[in-house]
Amino acid sequence: MAEPDPSDPLETQAGKVQEAQDSDSDTEGGAAGGEEEMDFLRNLFSQTLGLGSKKERLLDELTLEGVARYMQSERCRKVICLVGAGISTSAGIPDFRSPTTGLYANLEKYHLPYPEAIFEIGYFKKHPEPFFALTKELYPGQFKPTICHYFIRLLKEKGQLLRCYTQNIDTLERVAGLEPEDLVEAHGTFHTSHCVNAVCRQEYGLSWMKEKIFSEEIPKCEKCQSVVKPDIIFFGENLPARFFSCMQSDFIKADLLIIMGTSLQVQPFASLIGKASLSTPRLLINKEKTGQTDPFLGMMMGLGGGMDFDSKKAYRDVAWLGDCDQGCLALADLLGWKKDLEDLVRREHASIDAQSGSGTPNPNPTSPRKSPLPAKDGDKTTEKEGPQ
Repeated sequence: MAEPDPSDPLETQAGKVQEAQDSDSDTEGGAAGGEEEMDFLRNLFSQTLGLGSKKERLLDELTLEGVARYMQSERCRKVICLVGAGISTSAGIPDFRSPTTGLYANLEKYHLPYPEAIFEIGYFKKHPEPFFALTKELYPGQFKPTICHYFIRLLKEKGQLLRCYTQNIDTLERVAGLEPEDLVEAHGTFHTSHCVNAVCRQEYGLSWMKEKIFSEEIPKCEKCQSVVKPDIIFFGENLPARFFSCMQSDFIKADLLIIMGTSLQVQPFASLIGKASLSTPRLLINKEKTGQTDPFLGMMMGLGGGMDFDSKKAYRDVAWLGDCDQGCLALADLLGWKKDLEDLVRREHASIDAQSGSGTPNPNPTSPRKSPLPAKDGDKTTEKEGPQ
């Protein structure tokens, strides 16, 4: 949900090439500078296309069963999860792009020039009303984490979670028990808010913002009277610095990527699938296959290595197609964790119910919405088709 960041590798690399060219024209060391340029470009192409890198097959078969056996082996110690809106839909939160049920398909009442305008920083500064009206409907605290969220929590408890990178702003990862250090909230968070005035930038807390939203006031800065915006990333804003710093250190350590509930259409988040080593297995749990970028196009656009599920050269990518909660249950079952996961979901949902019943009343009279509990053995589930 952000424009390309100045720290984008291709932009940085292009800048370095230009610096080398300028240096060559000003010194007599042009030949040496030209050779450095060629070395730099060879390294760029090699890194992006995987030329000269070792591709080791670590899965004994490209199935969910193969992934489960790998996760139980000594080779798999550190798992990175990459998640999107699809892991929260069973909690009652719409995704963005589903044709009839997605958020963008249901914004007519806000009379926007086009659906994405509700998350554009330029439009927000002039017309904040639609965003805050929508925020009241989807405000964190009204929904319960799903089976997917608790599966990620279980990965942490089993000692395998390296990091969870989320595109979501619903904070359900935190509600499910992940700590800030476990998370990279790539598109920001509601936990803090700031004045949009670049000179002021006064910070406000969650309770202050919540009071304003549910009293149907446009939050205004108490110092300068400019609009105050939750710290979520709009189109036209850079991603948090933590996204880039963690990206640099995490993916070289990753033994497995688990990608869930995302269309992989928003950059630079979608490029994360190409940041791990060429041997790192990648599991997609989603309603449809995604992330299958052409290798040359990926190189030109700086998107990294696309997913390959079906070609004869496929060696590390696995797609489990269907409902994300059911995919997590299936994987947990293969790992011998199914009862642990079911118990965790029931226990945590009961705790949330107890807190909402005995704690401070929510300004919104709607009680927290439940995600479906794990189906008991023998129960049938119906999967709804549609893109995440």
